[in-house]
Amino acid sequence: MNIELLRRLCETPGVPGHEHRVRELIQDEIKGLFDEVTVDPMGSLLCRRNSRKSSRKGDPKKVMLLCHMDEIGFLVSHVTDKGFLHVQPVGGFDARNLFSRRVLVSTDDGEFKGVMNPGGKPIHISSPEERKKVPEPKDFVVDIGLGDKARDVVKVGDMVTMDEPLIEIGDKIVSKALDNRIACWLGVEAVKGLGKSKHECEIHVAFTCQEEVGLRGARTASFAIKPDIGLGVDTTLACDTPGVPEQDRTTVQGNGFGLHVKDSSFIADRDLVKEFEALAEKEKIPFQRTMLAAGGQDGAAAQQAAAGAKAVGIVVGTRYIHTVTEMIHKSDLQAALDVLVAYLKKA
Repeated sequence: MNIELLRRLCETPGVPGHEHRVRELIQDEIKGLFDEVTVDPMGSLLCRRNSRKSSRKGDPKKVMLLCHMDEIGFLVSHVTDKGFLHVQPVGGFDARNLFSRRVLVSTDDGEFKGVMNPGGKPIHISSPEERKKVPEPKDFVVDIGLGDKARDVVKVGDMVTMDEPLIEIGDKIVSKALDNRIACWLGVEAVKGLGKSKHECEIHVAFTCQEEVGLRGARTASFAIKPDIGLGVDTTLACDTPGVPEQDRTTVQGNGFGLHVKDSSFIADRDLVKEFEALAEKEKIPFQRTMLAAGGQDGAAAQQAAAGAKAVGIVVGTRYIHTVTEMIHKSDLQAALDVLVAYLKKA
């Protein structure tokens, strides 16, 4: 398992609308894997691998993997005279996870490390009532230690991301931005795993932008490609942790990849779900069906593009999602890779 590639993907900053550095990393990694690579006007990276079977009749079936590049983060909305940065979130944050965080501010003049805290009094001079208040994400400010000089280097719209490294603990991987650099890793490694396989389908891997703010890149990419099959590659919840009722756990880590059949953005094609189940059972790849009551993913955009497509989600259960301690089980990631390779070889 190429952990170093996943490390580089996770540690490269890229919030919605600022995915260029992640895209460039992927472009370097995929040289020679595809027959055509383009960047669309929104900034999604569209990669096509032609059918490898010359005996096929008619146009080959188009199979599209949708792998979003963006991570949740912030954009600078204001810089005060004293150099404090006010920010607006791009993506969904639980403010309880934002206290006392180290961040990275990416500007045209380079990157600046900083700290994020909510405005207000510290514990020594605050009242019990004040300490009970949970601020909104918009109430947090960033301090990069430059005082009034910050206004010379930081502009409105600059990107702010969490500043945490990827680590391995036991059988797990922990990092910020596993949602959804996991999918970027799977999109690259699945095509590598094909080798010289004589696959019949035409494979499209779309490394999409701006998923965290409404599946935006996936919509335009899907309309351009018009796939027959859309595979939304993403994370999902693994709430197999204390304090969560069993019926809400979504996935259990170590039990295989998630075969995603429903969320608030789409309902997977029934026959495609059965096809993946049969394939996983045949290849002895562990899996679990998954559903979410809320949230969405790029597979929905493929399903609804142009005249429509069959779609399903291939997901990896992730604990502590949308935090800097996102955690996956290595075996679940491997299972997701194995089923994608097996499907593409036969599709």
